[in-house]
Amino acid sequence: MADISRIEATARDGLGTSAARAARREGRVPAIVYGDNTGPETISLDDRALRPHVNTGQFLNTIFMLDVDGRQIRVIPREFQLHPVSDVPLHVDFLRLGEGARVTVEVPVHFMNEEESPGLKRGGVLNIVRHTIEMKCLADAIPERLDADLTGLEIGDSLHASAIRFPEGVELTIADRDFTIATIVGRMAEIVDEVEEEEEFLEGEEGEELEEGVEGEEGETGESGEAGGKPEGKKE
Repeated sequence: MADISRIEATARDGLGTSAARAARREGRVPAIVYGDNTGPETISLDDRALRPHVNTGQFLNTIFMLDVDGRQIRVIPREFQLHPVSDVPLHVDFLRLGEGARVTVEVPVHFMNEEESPGLKRGGVLNIVRHTIEMKCLADAIPERLDADLTGLEIGDSLHASAIRFPEGVELTIADRDFTIATIVGRMAEIVDEVEEEEEFLEGEEGEELEEGVEGEEGETGESGEAGGKPEGKKE
């Protein structure tokens, strides 16, 4: 179940770069609220109140109840911009959530029971293909995480989407294939050895081909005598 966080906001007059810069000079973050068959609304939020939510890593999966000058608006962040150097929030886009709204979110995958994987016990490495899985679900039922069980996986085995138990009502955005979540691969030392052996094998093949080519050229020269000589029996 998605948690609802409350945050105060203020209606903001004016659009464009100048109005946004004015809000930032006051220590506020400009934002816009849209969706649910209602026109867009410009607001601003206190930077110190917003920043902890942005830094959780789950900001885009969090439902907020915005208190806009006393009005309650249920929203979910859809996009945000950070300063390239200081990582200070510069702008946020919020989507209004009506009753029964469905949203598209990326939910993190939690890998469990690593100690029950024979492949990992023997020195294998967990190669994570997808850290998150994108899905559509009710805004009131966004899962905090998805559990991926590694029990019994050997080196060379793969974990696919079909191995994960998804909450009821979830619709995966990738529905045309059973995509890979993670694989168990050999130890890096073994991989390096295999690459080095392959390189040595290829180098040996190239050397043999080169020697065969040189021997062939020498044979052709010998049949005609010295290089530049004339074939036997031919008069000048």
